[in-house]
Amino acid sequence: MKSIKIGSGAGYSDDRLEPALDIMRHGEVDYIVFECLAERTIAIAQQRKMKNSQHGYDSLLEYRMEQVLPLCAEKRVKIVTNMGAANPKAAAEMIKQMAENQGLHNLKIAAVTGDDVFSEIGRYQNQTLLENDKQIKDLGSSIVSANAYIGAAGIVRALEAGADIVITGRAADPSLFLGPMIYEFGWSFEDAELLGKGTIGGHLMECGAQITGGYFADPGYKDVPELWNVGFPIMEVDEQGDYHITKLADAGGLVSSATVKEQLLYEIHDPANYLTPDVIADFSYVQVEEVASDVVKVCGGSGKPKTGLLKTSIGYKDGYIAEAEISYGGAGSVARAQLAKTIIEKRLAAQSIEPIEMRYDFIGLNSLYSNAFLDTQEVPEARLRVAARTDDEAVANAIVREVMSLYTNGPAGGGGIRSNIKEIVSIGSILIPEADTDINVSYWEVT
Repeated sequence: MKSIKIGSGAGYSDDRLEPALDIMRHGEVDYIVFECLAERTIAIAQQRKMKNSQHGYDSLLEYRMEQVLPLCAEKRVKIVTNMGAANPKAAAEMIKQMAENQGLHNLKIAAVTGDDVFSEIGRYQNQTLLENDKQIKDLGSSIVSANAYIGAAGIVRALEAGADIVITGRAADPSLFLGPMIYEFGWSFEDAELLGKGTIGGHLMECGAQITGGYFADPGYKDVPELWNVGFPIMEVDEQGDYHITKLADAGGLVSSATVKEQLLYEIHDPANYLTPDVIADFSYVQVEEVASDVVKVCGGSGKPKTGLLKTSIGYKDGYIAEAEISYGGAGSVARAQLAKTIIEKRLAAQSIEPIEMRYDFIGLNSLYSNAFLDTQEVPEARLRVAARTDDEAVANAIVREVMSLYTNGPAGGGGIRSNIKEIVSIGSILIPEADTDINVSYWEVT
């Protein structure tokens, strides 16, 4: 029975590169998938593209490709990635230039486009964001991006044309892994059971080291060996859609039934109805079996026909966040931090500064659990964090200035001030018909 091996190269935009390189060198994989795109990531990438039409791809694309391309050529490992973000074509052109500069030959690069529906946003003016009651028409000119989660079809088309590197924009995370399976095994896009199984496998692999112990580790409760050397997962999948999850033998981390089950449930609302652009995956009867050390067999998933609707991520400007922190140490540190908070509250009130949202945290005491703070608690140090959300950049600056002034106008011994003001890009979602997208694949040759 035919099988292929797919390695995970990244689980998010700023992920480590070394485990991916190790997989390409020693994992004997056929494909490696770099999943690097989140909802907010692509909205920010769209803003970069607006400033420069040749930008808008993942900020670490060049860093990764400089080291990945030689291995791609030497080991003949095909690369699938959504690092194209807001500009897959510019990313493909950049990769072509890098490959030529490195003296590489016989590489074909494909860029999959069609997820960007920003130019068509007017068609959805009466839709309401799923996360809140805001309508598209009310967001107006604040909208900076609109990207549909497209499926595996463009990736399959690129592989059928002989692409060695496939770079997409907002393709759904599991679809990056599903595409190679459909291509290699000749699966039909109408076979919901196989597409469901492949999607579940992609879901397990999409977050990199989360399934090899990275996000699993909890010392004394869930111990993971050599977490500093954690490896990324490798999936060997067969044409029936069953697979084994493992890692390199000399990599740190852990692949167990527990790590796989935790990742299986990650971001799952209804296990029987996991909606994707390709299929509705059904996790209900998935079986997980630890068959060897760091080898887990997964089988039993299924699927139902897709809905024909695509989740579409809408990025829009939503004001500013002002943030500033200051530390107090020694005897009475908590009381001085509390006094600093009172000072800020009084000074902002005196200036009639009323942000949309304001919060004060004593980091390490109540920043996660607000009811845990005790006035009588005595600790060696306390750090006050002041954060506000506002529509007005001038108000954001005024709040930061007041915290900065605590150096000499506040309680004794304050130090280590850190401040930051950033424009907020909020994310909302709507559903659009799949027919509203037009998937295209463009090609570049490195001869």
